Amino acid sequence: MELHNLQPAVGSNKKKRRIGRGPGSGKGGTSTRGHKGAKSRSGYKQKVGFEGGQMPLQRRLPKFGFKNFNRVEYKAINVKTLEDLAAKKNLEKITVADLLEAGMVRKAQLVKVLGDGALSRKLDVEANAFSKKAEEIITAAGGTITKV
Repeated sequence: MELHNLQPAVGSNKKKRRIGRGPGSGKGGTSTRGHKGAKSRSGYKQKVGFEGGQMPLQRRLPKFGFKNFNRVEYKAINVKTLEDLAAKKNLEKITVADLLEAGMVRKAQLVKVLGDGALSRKLDVEANAFSKKAEEIITAAGGTITKV
């Protein structure tokens, strides 16, 4: 195979249909639009979701749900996860930056510490929110909590 004998694969290139170019083309006259009616006219546009007069899907299905735009989403981190991170990296104080570095949270996420697990060491924890149980566990172990 050389540059002078390259050809596209058979059937990959199709000729464009030339509509409305006289009766000899076989696509002249009505230009494949049929006779009369809105569909044959210029500027015709069918509504999105129109199903030929049948009740459209978006009207057949019931409305439900509610999206609270004031909702604050937190990334949940359990006390046992903090314990593991502190043991692995030998930390006394855990901040949001440490969790970010460990890959547990993303940059813009807010962190909430939940109370699943136990602490065997004194930890100073810095986060956006704490559950009551998490606060109890951290303070009982001799640590402190700081809300950012």
